[in-house]
Amino acid sequence: MSAKDMTTLRLQDTEDHVSVEAIGNGTRLVQKGTLLAVVRGMSLAKEFRIVEVQRPMAFNQDVKAIIPRDGVDSRFILYSLLARREYVLGIADEAAHGTKRLQTDRFLAVPVSLPNLPMQRRIASILSAYDDLIENNTRRIAILEEMARRIFEEWFVRFRFPGHEQVKMVESELGLIPEGWKVQTVEQAFQILGGGTPSKAEPAYWEGGTINWYSPTDLTRAGTSFMEQSADRITALGLAKSSAKLFPPMSVMLTSRATIGVVAVNTNEACTNQGFITCLPNSDYPLWLLYHWLKANVETFIGLGTGATFKEITKGTFKGIRLLVPPQDLVGAFSSTAEQLMLLSLNLQRKNRNLRATRDLLLPKLISGELDVSKLPEPTV
Repeated sequence: MSAKDMTTLRLQDTEDHVSVEAIGNGTRLVQKGTLLAVVRGMSLAKEFRIVEVQRPMAFNQDVKAIIPRDGVDSRFILYSLLARREYVLGIADEAAHGTKRLQTDRFLAVPVSLPNLPMQRRIASILSAYDDLIENNTRRIAILEEMARRIFEEWFVRFRFPGHEQVKMVESELGLIPEGWKVQTVEQAFQILGGGTPSKAEPAYWEGGTINWYSPTDLTRAGTSFMEQSADRITALGLAKSSAKLFPPMSVMLTSRATIGVVAVNTNEACTNQGFITCLPNSDYPLWLLYHWLKANVETFIGLGTGATFKEITKGTFKGIRLLVPPQDLVGAFSSTAEQLMLLSLNLQRKNRNLRATRDLLLPKLISGELDVSKLPEPTV
């Protein structure tokens, strides 16, 4: 496990895995329920990442395991440190190459108020109930989105769409395809936009900004199919004085450099930095066909990436990619089905946002003892 995996409070799995032989040779193994916190890295400049692992995991040198002493509830410590995250960020010092570092002696000296063990468990139980609901919603989101993905794959990759038995397969430059389907380039099929960054040296481009301005970190950190708000926002002047391009809600953002292939839909008007190719849906390639085509072809985009320092797929290369344009009736049928599933997913994502906001509002009040937990109910669906 590394910092990039720590996007949820309860960590189920990691992007990378090691062999049994690696344990004790550069990495360590911790058991389910252990707390792991980032103590070094660029993320410490903005956020304190801490997770509870849901299975045995190994971790790298930028992470420390937190093992509570006897009489201390592990989840209470988790929430106590979350309540003090601003304090923790404040004691991190500068390290090499623009990273931050949390020295072990400083971390161990973070003050934590400890009520008796039953009270610790009661507080942790109330806060955990919010995370239980978030976790349940997250599983439901995954199921809904997997349903939409499988329909796309069945209809537009395997060509087993409704009525496919009566459709003849014909030769094309992409191989055998159903008769009546067209082969086009991305440039022919839909419009794309790039992005840009207003000068950070000009406060008027940033201060009081209301225009969502996404960077790839926004998408990789969120890990969601929908993006509602960016971490940074720019002003109208910043937009006018840069190469950033404003695009409408329900466009599809694709990260195109360094990390290639993260895909998300913006729910509000937005622009991006230069690390994106933003795709605009149309009647031939409506939103959910476009979104799922992008998701299904990430490996292709990565393979087309070039660059010595970091890989990038250029807009010119992207425009030349060939794709299939299915008949309108089939596109309409898919769009109708996929939209229902994806909007249910968005609704659950918004519920999770509200649950996190309520939990974070209660967090300092419960940890400090300001709220009496004896009569406080746990949240329900």
